[in-house]
Amino acid sequence: MKYDQEKVDEMVLALLYLTTFEEDYGRRAWKGMDWEAMGRLHEKGYIGNPKSKAKSVSISDEGAKLSKELFEKYFGLPE
Repeated sequence: MKYDQEKVDEMVLALLYLTTFEEDYGRRAWKGMDWEAMGRLHEKGYIGNPKSKAKSVSISDEGAKLSKELFEKYFGLPE
């Protein structure tokens, strides 16, 4: 099936906002999304390498900012 990968990547990044948390070593999010989309987000520099045994992935400052912006754009402001 063909689909708009850019739109999927935006949705995945927006939804990562819901599972983002702060750690001593930086910002992370639980990684339960499509592996191909996560790989593309890694290639774009928004997240760390999702191909690890960790259950979460690091999020760059740029990725975190965009994640929040996309979440607010598509789903409204979080309370």
